[in-house]
Amino acid sequence: MATKLTAKKPLSVNRRSHALNKTNHFQKPNLIKTTINGQTVITTAREARAAKKALNK
Repeated sequence: MATKLTAKKPLSVNRRSHALNKTNHFQKPNLIKTTINGQTVITTAREARAAKKALNK
């Protein structure tokens, strides 16, 4: 089972039409499953990229 490493949550925003109507909308983080050191973890794509770069140094 994958463990969740990130603390990011959906961002609450409004969609605005040309008539200036407000509609609630959520922007979800880009979560992916990746394997780091043989362990499957759930992180955001940005955090996975940073971890991959840090491990290759």
